[in-house]
Amino acid sequence: MIVYSFAAIILMGTLLLMLPFSSRSGAVTPLWNALFTATSATCVTGLVIYDTYTHFSPFGQAVILCLIQVGGLGLVTFTAFFNLIIGKKLGLRDMQLASESVSADTMADMPRLIRLAVLTSVVVETAGALLLCTVFVPKYGGKGLAISIFLAVSAYCNAGFDILGREGPFASLSGYNGAPVVLFTLMLLIVFGGLGFVVWRDLFEWHKTRRLQLHTRIVLKMTVLLILFGAAMFLILEWSNPRTLGPLSFFERINAALFQSVSFRTAGFNSVDIGGMREITKVIGILLMFIGAAPGSTGGGVKVTAAAVLLMTVVCASRGQEDTMIHKRRVPKSVVYKAMAVVTLGLAIIGVTSLIINGTAHINDRGLTGIDVIFETVSAFSTAGLSAGVTAAANLPSKMVLILTMFIGRVGPVAFVLSMSMRTGQKRREIIPDGKIYL
Repeated sequence: MIVYSFAAIILMGTLLLMLPFSSRSGAVTPLWNALFTATSATCVTGLVIYDTYTHFSPFGQAVILCLIQVGGLGLVTFTAFFNLIIGKKLGLRDMQLASESVSADTMADMPRLIRLAVLTSVVVETAGALLLCTVFVPKYGGKGLAISIFLAVSAYCNAGFDILGREGPFASLSGYNGAPVVLFTLMLLIVFGGLGFVVWRDLFEWHKTRRLQLHTRIVLKMTVLLILFGAAMFLILEWSNPRTLGPLSFFERINAALFQSVSFRTAGFNSVDIGGMREITKVIGILLMFIGAAPGSTGGGVKVTAAAVLLMTVVCASRGQEDTMIHKRRVPKSVVYKAMAVVTLGLAIIGVTSLIINGTAHINDRGLTGIDVIFETVSAFSTAGLSAGVTAAANLPSKMVLILTMFIGRVGPVAFVLSMSMRTGQKRREIIPDGKIYL
């Protein structure tokens, strides 16, 4: 149902974006380009073929904004929320779908979690839009309000779309490294959206319980560590690069490095030229994008919890321990296996997609490298949306495979893990002899 709901939203968005009055020129947007844009918006990715402001009319921009909002929270979550608003009780199947949609481990108190997910999103997005208005309204008048709302929703949903093309096509936030209100507001929105609704519930209940779940502690620690690591590496590697941080002042470099580190975590905004980064910096970006955000959040990637579980599994195995231990808690082997499955599937999808793009798009003829292709593919899979220039040069086969990769990145790994967990215990366990394999 979750997969079908995303597919239905994408199809509806494609049809709406193809309408003549969705574009500024009044022309019909080609099917594949409309499908690519709708998929990117619904899967909160941010990869674009057209500049959102210069190509799409206000109606088209509104369609994209709605796709981002619904895609970020999930149609199942929205449906359950509106059923609760009108007083309809959720049945067992409705609560099961809702718990899967927000990656909750239990259906207990699910109506409260759904309300918390939607209302928190509205409050945080509204607060972010008001802060952004202090910059964009004085600059653009009434249109600044629309810009602020669009950016706030896009940032919280980790989408990476913007309507700042009036300052230059595909400019994104390159002109705002000296505007800390804009960058830090967007950073907070991105981080808040990437924590996950289960973490928010745990944080809201801390004043009662005075303790945080292991999941919450892992998400918070990994989030801080990855942001600091990404910012430090970006500063070190790009400090003197004339195409990125080189022309900026000291404080602008700090702002840009922090912002880009946060944006690598599946947000998709850029305040510097991504294509101009050094190859080693792109590799760091690939790592951060692949890990992504937290489960049940608006972000993508294989998730910080999966990365933490696999890292600690390696550490514990190297110490001769049979079990994976995190904060003096034993991690069930089923969780370790699922983390391994998600990461392995992600690497396989990225590898196949990269090979197809390399073989069909004639990347080398366009001045792009294999690292650029991998960067773009990981960006699509992790729903990050940062582009090294491959999307702009992509032909139809490359666009098709990127569309599929964005879709799988948004719903595939989650659906795969949930399908495995739902099958657990449904069949009688057979007694099977052990097989010895030496590693």
